[in-house]
Amino acid sequence: MNLIERMHDASSDKAAVERIEKLLTDDPSLVEKLCGSSRVWQGKIFGVDQIEVELPDGTHASREVMRHRGGCCVVVVRNEKICLVRQWRVAVDRMTLELPAGKLDPDEDPVLCAQRELREETGLIARRIEPVILSRGVIGCSDELTRIFRAYDVVEGEAHLDDEEFVDVVWVSIADALAAIHAGVIQDSKTILGILSAALEAERSK
Repeated sequence: MNLIERMHDASSDKAAVERIEKLLTDDPSLVEKLCGSSRVWQGKIFGVDQIEVELPDGTHASREVMRHRGGCCVVVVRNEKICLVRQWRVAVDRMTLELPAGKLDPDEDPVLCAQRELREETGLIARRIEPVILSRGVIGCSDELTRIFRAYDVVEGEAHLDDEEFVDVVWVSIADALAAIHAGVIQDSKTILGILSAALEAERSK
């Protein structure tokens, strides 16, 4: 049984989810208690807090946490191909392939954010959009939450990229995307999850 088949079987297993949820119950032998927090840096997109915690053994430690409003990304599949965007990411100094995505505006509805980002980056308009997966890409030092959506009934529109944003839209077969993940060519965590979800849905529909 391959990975996609195992995911398919597990996705409807409520008992499995309950077993995992029990593992996530707060454990006093592991919980770190918040003692204090101060904002040490604030940028346009995120801020950094210095946090003091009490460890389970009673000693104290310092943590640095990036605070981010979070964002949304969108999976669009057409003719067994998934919509991705090519762009340069200065943080990793390379070209990347990613799902259309963007950050939430203050108090913005995530569904509206997903629809907005999809249209701005690709020109595609989703008449129906559904949540798929939640992802925290850098959970060790950031509270950023990415909501992954699947778009349906998609029609062509006109892209409206933000200033200083340069992307190229490409359509890649799901099989090629899975191979690229396995080879370490596609590395973006939200994109990997979105591609896996698309592959799972394609397997279910067979």
